[in-house]
Amino acid sequence: MKLPFTGGCACGAIRYECTAEPLAMFQCHCRDCQHASGGACSYVVLVPASSFKFTRGAPRYHFTASASFGHHKRGFCPECGSRLTGGENREGTSGKVGINAGSLDDPNWFRAQFDIFTTEAQPWDPTDPAIPKYEKYPPA
Repeated sequence: MKLPFTGGCACGAIRYECTAEPLAMFQCHCRDCQHASGGACSYVVLVPASSFKFTRGAPRYHFTASASFGHHKRGFCPECGSRLTGGENREGTSGKVGINAGSLDDPNWFRAQFDIFTTEAQPWDPTDPAIPKYEKYPPA
């Protein structure tokens, strides 16, 4: 990965840039992420909010309940529906943004460091036994 890294939606209406290295990269297996991704989990690149900005267009947001902090704020393209971000709380005070790894221009560098919400993981989704697993969130 080289900085800054960039990404966007499928139709090109929304673009973003991040100028910092990820704080973490992980797979979330919660039911909310399963619904949002349409698959077994979400692949997340967690970055400092201060290093992330949209450079073209503006996402639309959908809010869902969070097990830890009020609400998840999921950003998606209002034109094509591509999911771009998720995990920030409603107030935007978490200081972090979760980027959907599939929205990266070059997702080849993504490597999950751990799995979360493994109690909700689907039995048909094999996970990497070499990375740590957490029933909910990892310890602070």
